[in-house]
Amino acid sequence: MNNIIINVSKYIILILMVLYGVSAFTVLKKSDNHKKNMCLNRQIVYVFLIHFLAYLTFSLQSPEDMKIIIAFYGLQILIATLYMYLYHYFYPYSSRLITNNMCYLLLIGYIMLTRLNFNLAKKQFVIATVSLILVSLIPLIMDRYKNMRKYGIAYGVVGILALSSVFVIGVEQYGSVNWISIAGISVQPSEFVKILFVFFIASMLSKKRDFKQVMIITVLAAIHMGILVLEKDLGGALIFFVIFVFMIYVGTGKVRYFLLFTVGGAGMAGLAFLLFKDRLFDHVLVRITAWKDPWSDISGSGYQITQSLFAIGSGGYFGSGLTKGSPDVIPVNASDFIFSAIAEEMGVIFAIFLILICFSCFICFISIAMNAKSRFYKTMALGFAICYIFQTFLSIGGVTKFIPSTGVTIPLVSYGGSSVLSSLVMFSIMQGISTIENKEEKKVLRELRELEERQNKNDI
Repeated sequence: MNNIIINVSKYIILILMVLYGVSAFTVLKKSDNHKKNMCLNRQIVYVFLIHFLAYLTFSLQSPEDMKIIIAFYGLQILIATLYMYLYHYFYPYSSRLITNNMCYLLLIGYIMLTRLNFNLAKKQFVIATVSLILVSLIPLIMDRYKNMRKYGIAYGVVGILALSSVFVIGVEQYGSVNWISIAGISVQPSEFVKILFVFFIASMLSKKRDFKQVMIITVLAAIHMGILVLEKDLGGALIFFVIFVFMIYVGTGKVRYFLLFTVGGAGMAGLAFLLFKDRLFDHVLVRITAWKDPWSDISGSGYQITQSLFAIGSGGYFGSGLTKGSPDVIPVNASDFIFSAIAEEMGVIFAIFLILICFSCFICFISIAMNAKSRFYKTMALGFAICYIFQTFLSIGGVTKFIPSTGVTIPLVSYGGSSVLSSLVMFSIMQGISTIENKEEKKVLRELRELEERQNKNDI
């Protein structure tokens, strides 16, 4: 009986995932507020049903741990429900779709981490819950304090100092010295500095957009990226570079800057590789070799990517089912390679719709950027949109052998305290921009309506 329930649940979860993924795009087209809210409410039902069926599966598979699994499930639902209700009670002008997508990605992460490593799932839940409480104040702070644009240089300098801290108290993980350890807690400074980096460029471009200003931004941005290269965090350096190029292009509107920095950046990367490949890029060479032909050394350098591909292939379209696969053989399966574990047990269709939901978040971010009246908010929203989608691309592209692995995580889904906190900060900043801009728009519409009513009275 248990096996029947588990197998049926697998297909119901897949159907619900498809329904949620489709609604994440159709809701963008709805202009009627009532229909839009109905669609957003259905999304919450889909999410909670997927979550319920996943933890029902865990309970049936591990009856000896049923009580603790049910308790953990209950806490997740409680926090998610309170957050979604209270957030839009206090911030009625925020985007419900962003909140739904954010909570959905977090809950998918909890499900897979519960499957892979229950202790990591509990840690992730605690970190995310505390983070949600803290970041919920960000829209309020942004609404009350509107002079954030004036600290351009300060954002850049603080970011450089934070990145440089790893040279003093840094620890090495997976070939890169990009972590610091304080009182036994490991933190990745680059996850938070990328937020300051976006603030820095947006602030500088909101003041001036001439050649001199662009050069000042370029020098400080190059220092950020140079430090990351010295830390051997090339994935992080690449994210910073892409953010820089697109924000400069959008902020100035000049194609020549885009072409110049793209070609120049590629040239500098190639030169650095030729000059320092033995000292800075030895682990990168291993990853590139493994990417080009992982099958030649399956038990060695190609082990990660081959196990990832085996897992995705063995899951097929519909997945082996939760607890029915072998994701434990995938290295770093809770963080860098969690997408492979999802594809194996939940199915390739589920994994594709997970990508679509990430893309839905990107579209929401771009929409906020396009609707923003303030140049500072517009450029900043674009920066965070590029940061989010490019990080997602690097993570999924690496585990599917589309590109060499960069050691980057999927925001909100993969395990990692620094990644979860920085991603939640990013989402909250976007909600802050949405709140400010929507409130301003409603205010203008209300004033126009009042003016029209006064004119009608005068005419009478």
